[in-house]
Amino acid sequence: MAYQETTTIGYGSRLKNSFGGIATGFLMFVAGTCLIWWNEGRAVKTDKMLKEAEKVAVHVDNIDNLDASLEGQLIHANGMATTTDTLRDEAFGVKANAIHLQRRVEFYQWVEHAKQESKDKLGGKQEIVTTYTYSKQWVSQPVNSSSFKDPAYQNVKNGAVIQAENASLTSENVTFGAYTLPAFMVNSIGGMQAAEVAPTEQQLREWDQQISRVQRQFGRATITDEMTSKIAHEVTDAVNNVTQKAIAAINGDTTLTAEQKALAIDSIRRDSIAMATKTEPAKVGNYTATYVHVGNGKLYFGLNEGAPEVGDVRITFTMTPPTKISLMGVVQGYTFANYTAKNGKKFSAVSNGVKTMDEMFASQHEANNMWLWALRLVGLLLIISGLKGIFGILVTILKVVPFLSSILSFGINIICSVVGFVWALLVAAIAWIFYRPVIGIALLAIAGAVIFFFWKKGKDKNAATPAAPAPNQPAQP
Repeated sequence: MAYQETTTIGYGSRLKNSFGGIATGFLMFVAGTCLIWWNEGRAVKTDKMLKEAEKVAVHVDNIDNLDASLEGQLIHANGMATTTDTLRDEAFGVKANAIHLQRRVEFYQWVEHAKQESKDKLGGKQEIVTTYTYSKQWVSQPVNSSSFKDPAYQNVKNGAVIQAENASLTSENVTFGAYTLPAFMVNSIGGMQAAEVAPTEQQLREWDQQISRVQRQFGRATITDEMTSKIAHEVTDAVNNVTQKAIAAINGDTTLTAEQKALAIDSIRRDSIAMATKTEPAKVGNYTATYVHVGNGKLYFGLNEGAPEVGDVRITFTMTPPTKISLMGVVQGYTFANYTAKNGKKFSAVSNGVKTMDEMFASQHEANNMWLWALRLVGLLLIISGLKGIFGILVTILKVVPFLSSILSFGINIICSVVGFVWALLVAAIAWIFYRPVIGIALLAIAGAVIFFFWKKGKDKNAATPAAPAPNQPAQP
């Protein structure tokens, strides 16, 4: 059952908070304005930098040997990013010849969810009802249940059967043909895949012993090998039942050819095998773990991943193996550096797979436009929110009569949205006049048209309102 808390805020406190909201709103308005101005300049400078780089960049077919004639030039090349380094996560028995190795930890915990509903009362008071609900879910950090609001859930056992943190390792020696990649380019290489997990027998025993102690602290009975085996069979049987039903459905489908049925059934069988074996109890030497499961780059600490319990932990290991990349950078001896444009903007790019120079530049232009519009939206929202914060005091003053304040709030929201949009457009237009006059003047004309439209609409509405009739005059003798 949900737990609720009711809080009442007095009219005086609400007025005080509204005055504080004016300062916050002003800061948001200024921040949004500055963001839009800066973003327009950033986008223009980036575009100019990319166009300048396009004119000087050269494609290199062979990177197997250092070429002194390329010194200082911006080049584009395709090739293998390789390393002889072995990255090790000794704590969990993971090692790989890889460019990157990452560990991601998740905990199965009780989590508190809060939902607020507010209601204005006659006289200006505000009643806030907060409803707290609780559910079990996977999270990135253990949750402290002592701060839960519901007494029934406070201090609920919410620990973890094993302690671990996220971690990331990167190779220090990554080569690209005859060249060595700098760290900032290595960090741009993606393409993660599951890493092999191979804990030792001693690690399995120690983990099992530790988890067994925690399970007793949770008040759970120690799980025997027979019980573990039974659960494993139940999981496999459940997968088999689903698989057989799916195969029967495919065989009964008259719209599929024999070849299509065979391919579909083969795919289902392969998926079912993966599902049934993904969390098998880990076994090393003569020891089979009870609480530790290994599969597909994952360590699961708990009895059964298919039915997780609070405190269970799962750790996923991924790596980036030697892979083919496309690169753009300035040759600097045996390595690469950023290209610096005349306007001071720097440029280099690394993409996974084989991409032409035109494709890489097109991708950079698309990214620049994406950031342009994303930051424009953020700036616009900051401006509108800031205006609402500045004028929110007017709504609060009328909170003594909730009905009237609701009408005023609706009107202020509309006005702040329109004014905020026009202001953002004006700022962008002026910025573009500064950076690109032709486009800036066009934007300024659009902003002016919007202002004129609303002014004209308001004027026409006033003109259409009939004048009040004059009072009857007394008859003249």
